[in-house]
Amino acid sequence: MTTRSLFATRFYEGALADDALLEDLDHSCRTLAQDDRAGRAWCKAKGYPGYTSYASLDDLPMRDPAFADLKRKLDAHVQRFATESFMDLGGRKLKLDSLWVNVLKPAGMHSGHLHPGSVVSGTVYIAVPPGAGPLKLEDPRLPMMMAAPQRTDAAPGDSQTFVYAHPAPGSIFLWESWLRHEVAPGTAKSERISVSFNYRR
Repeated sequence: MTTRSLFATRFYEGALADDALLEDLDHSCRTLAQDDRAGRAWCKAKGYPGYTSYASLDDLPMRDPAFADLKRKLDAHVQRFATESFMDLGGRKLKLDSLWVNVLKPAGMHSGHLHPGSVVSGTVYIAVPPGAGPLKLEDPRLPMMMAAPQRTDAAPGDSQTFVYAHPAPGSIFLWESWLRHEVAPGTAKSERISVSFNYRR
């Protein structure tokens, strides 16, 4: 008899591998968190624990050379992920749709969500202090499991209900946009800085 694993969910882990760009991005993210009044006002109104440019700035690659350099690097990683995920794009490449900064306060978290209307989503991590919350990924079948028992602690990653990905500065995580995910709370003493993004057809 044979037991097969079906319907794999792919998750990409890469690296920026550019310390100078990482330093430039850190400076740019912290500057935005100070200067973007509209973004800070949105965060205060929505109860976001820190700063995000998600609702205020949609032109970061045109506004700042560091984000333009980041876009070029991300384009290559996303293309690689699309190929490794067997996406039939008709000979075309996915295009960056949105890119935003997150400066999360210590112990801050971001509840579970997905990214409708996009194909690939991801995050590049700029500052990851000790104790920063990991990225928590949810089995997309969870709403249909009903009476299914929990998985044992010894189950491999592809059989767990939740998987936790722990980034380092420069880590690039990619996933298909329908995959529900969240930022788990951590115990860090300083801010966790990242840049998130969506790619579409």
